[in-house]
Amino acid sequence: MTELNNKTEVIVVGGGPAGIAAAITIARNGKKVVLIERGKFSGSKNVFGGAIYTQPTKEIFPDFEKSAPLERRNVEHKYAILSQDDATVVSYRDKKSEAYGSYTVIRAKFDRWMAEQAKKEGVYIVEETVVRELITDNGKVTGVKTELEDYYADIVILADGVNSLLAKSIGLRKDIECKDVALSVKEVFKLDREKINDRFNIADDEGCIYEIFGGSMLGKLGLGFMYTNKDSVSIGLGVTLDDLTAGKVKPYELLDELKAHPAIAPLIKGGELLEYSAHLIPEGGYKKMPQLYSDGVMVTGDAAMLVNNLHWEGTNLAMISGKLAGETALIALKQNDFSASMLSRYQKKLENSFVLKDLKTYKELMDVMHSRKSSFLKYYLEKINAFFKMFTFVDSIPKRKKYLDFIKTIFSDRKISELFKDAGSVIKLLWSILK
Repeated sequence: MTELNNKTEVIVVGGGPAGIAAAITIARNGKKVVLIERGKFSGSKNVFGGAIYTQPTKEIFPDFEKSAPLERRNVEHKYAILSQDDATVVSYRDKKSEAYGSYTVIRAKFDRWMAEQAKKEGVYIVEETVVRELITDNGKVTGVKTELEDYYADIVILADGVNSLLAKSIGLRKDIECKDVALSVKEVFKLDREKINDRFNIADDEGCIYEIFGGSMLGKLGLGFMYTNKDSVSIGLGVTLDDLTAGKVKPYELLDELKAHPAIAPLIKGGELLEYSAHLIPEGGYKKMPQLYSDGVMVTGDAAMLVNNLHWEGTNLAMISGKLAGETALIALKQNDFSASMLSRYQKKLENSFVLKDLKTYKELMDVMHSRKSSFLKYYLEKINAFFKMFTFVDSIPKRKKYLDFIKTIFSDRKISELFKDAGSVIKLLWSILK
């Protein structure tokens, strides 16, 4: 970076989807941008479930399907509700949803590919470098300090992940509470392509996603996932830190229990463990977002708490937020104005996009789930499975009696006051979504 005399127009901290989307948007318009990544290469430290979404990815890389290292195009989503030893699985399949579907990818490969595309567009990437702190001048961010030297810029874009100590250091966010962060653990198992195709009922280029509720996570604010790659299967789960602490349980123990469930174990049977990884996921939602801008700085992606946990969306929100931050930086550079007032356009762009509209739609979700998780993440999940067990079990008891007995258990197994509270929470949530 010495040829840049340690001064450039924009510095981006973090080489994930948000950071690369911001950097490439700026570089494509002829501006100088430096991206600083702490890993050996982009993607070397990045972890996620397994899917990137076609439409938002095309906004950054219009022709990505021609050259990106993609695994499988997902044609089926399965929603698995697990009790201790049984399961109800609902499936949706659409082989024609190419334009608005998703692909499974390996982050170490895909992020590295994104970084290569960014370099081709003129982004200067500095790898294996940790940004220690932000440089400020009278409250304005003017650069970054690394373990090697100081670098300066007109604008700094923070895409440094959920912890984002940099955003915290300048007062853009408070300490993150344990209930607002999930610890996700994931394992990748090597399996023959033919076995994957057979077990998940898919063809060579097709993928299947499992979204898992309950099981080892019953009563905890957590969800599981499973993704098919070309010749491997990724399986994992995420549980909030406060639930892990309260239950005095380790996440890998929950994952081991999930893998042993009768509905899951046959799908990964005989697989060779290739990889274990863990990662923090922001779960706070709309109400826990930090301030997104200040003089000379903007915050994007996970650092901005931009995750739609109900729909399992994160990479798309990261990419689009990075793109919008990049567009805002271009306006600021053109007008030579890097004030908070100018950079507030970034938040307005987010508010006009699906990103904040969707997060605002579900702004009450996390409060409801925290207050009623024993209801919605245990009691009703078990009741769903109990219903299907009753419905499909064949004996000499009349069906009408079975139905009536089942309905009676709803009121005998749970206090009427709790049922009313559950109903009130559902109404509150639906009202916030529809109003």
